[in-house]
Amino acid sequence: MSNSSSMANFLLLAFADTRELQLLHFWLFLGIYLAALLGNGLIITAIACDHRLHTPMYFFLLNLSVLDLGSISNSLPKSMANSLWDTRAISYLGCAAQVFFLFFLLGAEYFLLTVMAYDRYVAICKPLHYRILMSSTACFKMAAASWGSSFLNALLHTANTFLLPLCHGNAVDQFFCEVPQILRLSCSDSYLREVGILLFSLCLVFACFVFIMVSYVQIFRAVLRIPSERGRYKAFSTCLPHLAVVSLFASTAMFAYLKPPSISSPSLDLVVAVLYSVVPPAVNPLIYSMRNQELKVALSKLFQ
Repeated sequence: MSNSSSMANFLLLAFADTRELQLLHFWLFLGIYLAALLGNGLIITAIACDHRLHTPMYFFLLNLSVLDLGSISNSLPKSMANSLWDTRAISYLGCAAQVFFLFFLLGAEYFLLTVMAYDRYVAICKPLHYRILMSSTACFKMAAASWGSSFLNALLHTANTFLLPLCHGNAVDQFFCEVPQILRLSCSDSYLREVGILLFSLCLVFACFVFIMVSYVQIFRAVLRIPSERGRYKAFSTCLPHLAVVSLFASTAMFAYLKPPSISSPSLDLVVAVLYSVVPPAVNPLIYSMRNQELKVALSKLFQ
């Protein structure tokens, strides 16, 4: 195939050659997918139905759960279908759609995690100004900015990637369409333009990560000054899960796009991709619900 315009489809990575292992992969991913759907769906329903959870923190958590549902639905169903039907094919437009929604949903999620860090900082370090700084209008604007900026970023990456001439086959060494794998199929120096845009996006991700870390340094300093042990426990219980999610998401995503080719291998690329695209949407509901008493109460009432 000489270029991208003549390419009808791509071939995704096959997890196994034997039928038994393909079915094992299908059932494993199906279990993870259903767990993510159930967990995020319960959080969305509990927050929407319980008026006591209509606060900025839970508003952002609801947005995060919606993004988690979208991001895990972007990659897993196609991979499961390929394993079930013993095929590797994904259409050209389907691959472009996966790249777009990957950048859009994961980018918006990361920006939203940054906003959530700011929300915790204001709540703990500036409690007297919380109602003003985190008003309903401000929350909607920050959420809209996260979704809108990520949409534009995804549009830029998708258009720039699929305008490249591709002449090194159509096999993508990943279980979903990932930009670094598609760039390996390019046969011209124009791919360096997309590499430059990727580096700019990763610098933005790193800047957000530094902002989150600085926010949490200020938060922990303020928490340690709280005289009440119960107050310290409540503050840590809302901050530590968020910090764990950010650390896992940012570290694996930056490693996936910044690792040098010398240490790249199909198995390592696969593990890293699972860690940043599959694990966070599946474990986020568990992390946020286990240490959040208000959410536990809302979920128990929902079951009752």
